[in-house]
Amino acid sequence: MPSNHDDCNEAGKGNLFLVATPIGNLGDITLRALETLRNVDIIAAEDTRRTRKLLSYFDIHKPLVSYHEHNARTSGNDLLEKIACGRNVALVTDAGTPCVSDPGKLLVQAALERGIEPVAIPGPTALISALVVSGLSSQPFVFLGFAPVKGVERRRFFQASSSFEMTLILYESPKRLLKTLKDISQIWGDRKIAVARELTKMHEEIFRGRISEALLYFAGEVRGEIVLVVEGAVHEVAGIESTVVLENADLPGVNSPPEACAWKQELEILLETGLSAKEAVQTIVRRFDLPRRLIYQTALEMRKQYPSS
Repeated sequence: MPSNHDDCNEAGKGNLFLVATPIGNLGDITLRALETLRNVDIIAAEDTRRTRKLLSYFDIHKPLVSYHEHNARTSGNDLLEKIACGRNVALVTDAGTPCVSDPGKLLVQAALERGIEPVAIPGPTALISALVVSGLSSQPFVFLGFAPVKGVERRRFFQASSSFEMTLILYESPKRLLKTLKDISQIWGDRKIAVARELTKMHEEIFRGRISEALLYFAGEVRGEIVLVVEGAVHEVAGIESTVVLENADLPGVNSPPEACAWKQELEILLETGLSAKEAVQTIVRRFDLPRRLIYQTALEMRKQYPSS
């Protein structure tokens, strides 16, 4: 659909809707998602063939355009021009929520730069579904996406996250599952893991155990989309003395060495992952029941080491 400013709607800008679609079971689509897809002017999809099947199933007939990593710049500009001219656009990914593991974030960033406020139409997300059935701690957690396929970047990827104490979530293809299990076993150690395969589909399977056990279990041919939920690192803090004397020394849990080391270490990890100081502080306050001002002051000092946070 070529861009044409002569077709602009004088009523003003349209909307960009980020519409979550089922990750397997079509019954998981929300009523709001269906209403949105039926009422927008254009639907932008990562894989138009896959999305067309979904739309046909629900008897939705709307113009469908391609938006994926290889045409994100050109297609994205065209979509934003149409929104600026009053058209309403829905962005969908192959399955699940847009922008989680697809180029949708590029469109959102470009939209915000043009003053277009994206609207989330929430729904299924594979990483959350896997987390809640894993049996591992659900708070805090970090989503790592897909690991680099090979080389130095891949090793750095696993080494950089080896000390994270929060639960780690990764996506992986069935062809690289064994390789990834071997790499995390070597670098992270033999931790607890849940391997979620084909979530919400007919052959859904959840494996729970140690990484060493998962290596044996998945030694044969593996099919389907996979989410890995891995136990965070466990650090021994008993007997370690804190090197910093904090304010409010009379507050319980603030200056005793183990607790001080634990909350500071977790705060530092949260900031390293790119979490904002505000979000990191909120997490630490909830977990350790410490004064917000104290945690925030410490976060500001730490953040100097991580300008991007």
